[in-house]
Amino acid sequence: MNETTQLIVEIHVPLTPVLNVPAGEDPFPWIDDVMDAILRDEADGELEMYDDGEEWNDSFVFSIAGASESELLAAARKIAELPTVPFGVYAVVTDSDAEEFGVGTRIDIS
Repeated sequence: MNETTQLIVEIHVPLTPVLNVPAGEDPFPWIDDVMDAILRDEADGELEMYDDGEEWNDSFVFSIAGASESELLAAARKIAELPTVPFGVYAVVTDSDAEEFGVGTRIDIS
């Protein structure tokens, strides 16, 4: 990593819709729950959101930075424990030089 390269932890959440969602309702309300949790941690100065989340393969990926690897992984675990987040969350420890999602060390969380 060069001087401007930043440590990133990607949080990969399976794109699992909530069951029995009424027509017109968001089948993935947990995306907003995760965004809110990251923004709260960011406001507390614990980490920063690296970029907006986006769909990739069968997951929605949230990228966080601005803290040590252990602190970012602890934040990822906290997100996986949110009651609305589906099972199967994993993290990828990577950096800002990675050209695509999923390049780095995978850590299964839930």
